[in-house]
Amino acid sequence: MQRAIDLNCDLGEGAGQDAELMPLITSANIACGAHAGDAATMRATIALAQKHGVAIGAHPGFADKVNFGRKELNLPAAEMAAAVVEQIQALQQIAAEASARVRHVKLHGALYNLAARDARLAQAIVDAIRVTEKNLILYVLAGSELERVARAKGHGMVVAEVFSDRTYQADGSLTPRAWPDALIHDEAQAVAQVLRMVREGVVRATDGTEVPIRADTVCVHGDGPQAVAVARRLRASLEEAGVVLRAP
Repeated sequence: MQRAIDLNCDLGEGAGQDAELMPLITSANIACGAHAGDAATMRATIALAQKHGVAIGAHPGFADKVNFGRKELNLPAAEMAAAVVEQIQALQQIAAEASARVRHVKLHGALYNLAARDARLAQAIVDAIRVTEKNLILYVLAGSELERVARAKGHGMVVAEVFSDRTYQADGSLTPRAWPDALIHDEAQAVAQVLRMVREGVVRATDGTEVPIRADTVCVHGDGPQAVAVARRLRASLEEAGVVLRAP
């Protein structure tokens, strides 16, 4: 069984639960002003992460606050990659003012899912991030095109991410949010799915297929109504199982 794992959360998105979630996690993915947030929320979230010793990461997405960055936009790959860099740099500048460092980057929403399956976009984003700061840790959907491209290009540290509150398809992809069975609302089910991914390296897809999966970090979405309860229970269950929680 895996003995160490990262517990990450998307924060700075205006959900109102950041102060409760931050002590429960080891890495924070901070919205960079595109799909959510602004300079003030970035400063506040960085300060909260510093207070609790949580690793700081950039969480860039589509500049579409109306749809919370969860609607795919038809843009050139180069333009999307440039927007990712711009958002990372915005957070880096604010972090530097607070004597903090941005350690990782995790894409948000529709951009995350698009890069997970589109090799051309994945290549553009990996190249752009390496130009920005080659030492940035890259969080990727486990088994995705983004993971394959990043590892093939030798991008420093690549961290395979799994989800506590999302269901999976037989190909290892996340069930699209528009589908009725995309989200896991039951805390016990969410925790059981994570423990199995960490202990056994498998997840059961919605059709019953047992899918091999690598779990380096587990995401708890910070905007869900059960986010705090799930994070608290998940942390306790992992620690009870002998898993050390730490940032990569």
